[in-house]
Amino acid sequence: MPTPEDTPDAADAPKGAIVVPLRPVRTDEGYRSVYSEYTRTTFGSVVRAISRGTGEVLITFGLIVLLFAGYEVWGKSAIVDAHQDELNHQLEQQWANQPTVGPSSAVTPVKPPNGAVIASVHIPRLNKKWAIVQGVTPADIRYAPGHYPDTALPGQVGNFSMAGHRTPAIWWDLDQLKPGDPVVIKTADTWYVYRVVGHEIVLPTAVQVVAPVPDKPGETPTKAMLTMTTCNPKFNNYQRYVVHAELDRSQPVADGDPAELKG
Repeated sequence: MPTPEDTPDAADAPKGAIVVPLRPVRTDEGYRSVYSEYTRTTFGSVVRAISRGTGEVLITFGLIVLLFAGYEVWGKSAIVDAHQDELNHQLEQQWANQPTVGPSSAVTPVKPPNGAVIASVHIPRLNKKWAIVQGVTPADIRYAPGHYPDTALPGQVGNFSMAGHRTPAIWWDLDQLKPGDPVVIKTADTWYVYRVVGHEIVLPTAVQVVAPVPDKPGETPTKAMLTMTTCNPKFNNYQRYVVHAELDRSQPVADGDPAELKG
C-alpha cells in the first residue's frame, strides 16, 4: 500500500510539470510501469527520433565539410611552405652554378622548360616572397606562382606575367597592393623593381591582360611590364584579380638587396 510519501501531490508540483507516481500501477492485466506512457513507441516519438538522428548526421557532415574546407584553405599552407623552401634552395644552387651575366648583356635569355624554377618575387607590402616556376598548368602552380611561357621574361620589354593560386600560402592578399607599391623580381644576376600601376577584375577568358601591352593585344610594347593574376573572389574562381606593374629600375645582385627590401 503506497504511503503518502510515495505518491507526489500534483498540487505541489511546479506549473507545467508532469507528476509521475513512484510505484507501478496495478491493472486487470497486472502491474504496469509508471513510465510506459512516456516510453512507448508512438508516431510522435518516431518522428522525434528521426529528426534527432537526421540533425546529428547533418551536424556531423557539416563539421566534416568545415574541417575539409579549413584544410584546403589553411592546412595546405605548411605543405606549400615546405615546397617553397625546396624551390628556393634549388634556385640558389642553380644561380651559384651558372656564370654571372650582367643585365646589360646582349645575350637573349633562353626560356626555361615548364616546371623549372626561374626567379623569385618579393612583395614588401605583404612581407612575402615566393620562388617562381615556368608554366601555369595546375601541376606547375601547385606550390608556386608560375610564369606564362609566352610572355616576356623579367626585365624584358613586354609583359612578364604570372599566375598564382588564391591561397593563404600564395596570393591570398594580392588585393592589398596599392599603386606605387614595389614588386621585386630577383634573377641570377639582377634585381628588377616594378611599381604597381593598377588592378582590374576580369573573367577567366580575358587573356588580353597578359598581352605584351596589357589589355591591348596586337600593340607593340615599349615598356617592361609585370602582371600578376589570381582567382577572385576568395574561395571561388569565377573571376580573375589582376595586378599590373611597370618596371621602375634594376640593379645588379652584386650590389646587395634593393632599398625596397630593407624597409
